[in-house]
Amino acid sequence: MEVTIDWGAFWPKVVDALGETVLMVAVTLIFASILGLALGLLLFLTRKGSLYENRILFVLLNFVINVVRPVPFIIFLVTISPLTRFVIGSTIGTWAAIFPMTIIAAFAIGRVVENNLVSIDPGMIEAAKALGASPLQIIFGVLIRESLGPLILGLTFISIALIDFSAVAGMVGGGGLGSLAMTYGYQRFNTSVMVVTIIILIVLVQAAQYAGNYLSRKFLRR
Repeated sequence: MEVTIDWGAFWPKVVDALGETVLMVAVTLIFASILGLALGLLLFLTRKGSLYENRILFVLLNFVINVVRPVPFIIFLVTISPLTRFVIGSTIGTWAAIFPMTIIAAFAIGRVVENNLVSIDPGMIEAAKALGASPLQIIFGVLIRESLGPLILGLTFISIALIDFSAVAGMVGGGGLGSLAMTYGYQRFNTSVMVVTIIILIVLVQAAQYAGNYLSRKFLRR
């Protein structure tokens, strides 16, 4: 039987849960983008024929990313819970959810970065070398600059996936809208709470997609 909810008193819980979800996604995206950019650059720079060719490092990074990426987030979340407890001090709460989300998102972003860099015309890199550009100038002036527009679209896709991850994390004690839906919706058989949660998640996804499309167009025009 569905439990009746006093929405006047319940809305503050919805706002708090929304804030936790936004915090999880935003913080994760920032840290994962930094780590993922570094991973993607390493993959590209150490591949055969690149600026810092290193077969051993490339094969190792490629292997790790290929192992981690296919693992469903809920399984990954539970598997590294001992590491999460060691680093964060707990496996429950917003920051305990951010840690595994950052790790798995960093590997996904790393692959996105590598794919975008590989698509850059090699002639541009050779032209920069011919003009006497240093490796750092090539990395920041050619590689990152040319891949920025498509990279933003890739990060938009990742940010939408993170909204999904945050909901999953909430179901196992991570807080946010997922926890709200599980505690007050599913467990109490309250369909209205589930519907409100779904609508908010849809709005978040649409907002992320719009922002990503807008920013990518801005950089692609340059």
